[in-house]
Amino acid sequence: MSRRGQLDAVVAGGGVVGATAALALARAGLQVALVEARPPAPWRRESRDLRVYAFAPDNAALLRELGVWPQVAACRAQPYRGMRVWDAAGGDPLVFDADVLGQPQLGWIVENALLVDALWQALPAAGVRLHCPARVEGLEQMDDGVRLRLDDGLQLEARLAIAADGGQSALRQLAGIAAPQHDYHQRGLVAFVASSAPHRDTCWQRFLATGPVALLPFAADGDAGLEGHLGSIVWTLPEAEAQRLLQAPEAEFEQALSIAFGGELGDFTLQSPRAAFPLRRQLADTQVAGRVLLVGDAAHVMHPLAGQGVNHGLRDVAALRALVRTAQAQGGDIAAPARLARWARNRRSENALGAYAFEAINRVFSNDALLPTLVRGHALGLAGRLPPLARALWRHAAGV
Repeated sequence: MSRRGQLDAVVAGGGVVGATAALALARAGLQVALVEARPPAPWRRESRDLRVYAFAPDNAALLRELGVWPQVAACRAQPYRGMRVWDAAGGDPLVFDADVLGQPQLGWIVENALLVDALWQALPAAGVRLHCPARVEGLEQMDDGVRLRLDDGLQLEARLAIAADGGQSALRQLAGIAAPQHDYHQRGLVAFVASSAPHRDTCWQRFLATGPVALLPFAADGDAGLEGHLGSIVWTLPEAEAQRLLQAPEAEFEQALSIAFGGELGDFTLQSPRAAFPLRRQLADTQVAGRVLLVGDAAHVMHPLAGQGVNHGLRDVAALRALVRTAQAQGGDIAAPARLARWARNRRSENALGAYAFEAINRVFSNDALLPTLVRGHALGLAGRLPPLARALWRHAAGV
């Protein structure tokens, strides 16, 4: 086997969170390598990626500092200025408005493929060594670092290894970190649709007994027929119902979607194929083992109802970047056990709180039991009528 000189960090996984971690550490002056199994496909304007995120302001600021956000915003990032959440069982809606909150926007709707493409274009110039296609097959923990064995025979030595290789993380398993799963027995059905009523640059979410249905406004790229009407839906459904609606004729699906939104957005027409993914909660027991750190889905998989999964993953990266900067300013070791333990403890606490909070909301609203039905819609309305509470909820989601 061949061996490369010691690095400061090796990142396993080149998705949004992994690529951001590699770029952030390289821009902080560290020697970084990124290992990814498959090169990402280039983003193409004519092809909309079904996987989209409600991107929070703090993470847009992180990518701006890394020099990536201007490219993303110039390509296709839809700002949203409002959020409307209501319960099919009744009660007043919970409404967030950018003007009321004194913000130019509450966030942006961005495609996964666009983010990954922009990040990968920035990696070589930042000095990140790319090993792609390659997979991590072996891990040896040492007193002063780690040794990773790749499937192409190469060995990489580094002070830190960062697992950003998804919910089935191979590096997490090699590090011996357990990540118990809880299956919700639901699927998230996604598609692009056009609504007859305008979306008004607003994110819409309605709670049903079967699970929430959400529409995120999406950029129409100058298509006059879709401008202000194109959206990305995420519809949480029991597995059997999700499968039925995946296979249903388009007209039947469109009618079911209009009913699910209570007619609030009028009629819908499909603008893309449909897809669905299983929903689960998965939390690693810890986010550090020796010199191995977990970020993103390798550490935590959450229910998508609040759209916070990728935002929590990027906050893992932002906290790691802050750790490195502090260590450099103090002339300390970025991999000192006490530093890593403190980072891991703080991140797991926040991620666990988010995962269980989203799960609790899903349980309370996604059922037709009498007591929750009587209470929950009024609770949403109450939060909407208390500006300090609404502002606090938005600030938490926005990371500001």
